[in-house]
Amino acid sequence: MKRLNLLLLFATLTFTAYAQDTVKKATKIEKKQVEIACGECMFKMPGKGCDLAVRIDGTPYFVDGRKIDDFGDAHADDGFCNAIRKATVTGEIVDGRFKAKSVQLAETKKKEQPKSK
Repeated sequence: MKRLNLLLLFATLTFTAYAQDTVKKATKIEKKQVEIACGECMFKMPGKGCDLAVRIDGTPYFVDGRKIDDFGDAHADDGFCNAIRKATVTGEIVDGRFKAKSVQLAETKKKEQPKSK
């Protein structure tokens, strides 16, 4: 009986130690300027619809915590399915996804309308 208990204890400790080693650490992002757009349409990420994504240091990540239509119509001329925009973000990258705490879009320059005579 002691051997069985000892074996179970050893197996539990081994599993626990292994499980802790495989946990991925989160990468914190603090007020970083990134590109933001539709992951599928603009960043060519795999998916079945239009989902918000950010590109941080050249790598795209789907966003959790904000939706693509939170910033207006994604399919408008300047929407995320048709344009890559700039944003300042804070959050963390966990398991290949960006967990957004804040997303602040950069102002876009509006095209001047020609003056009528």
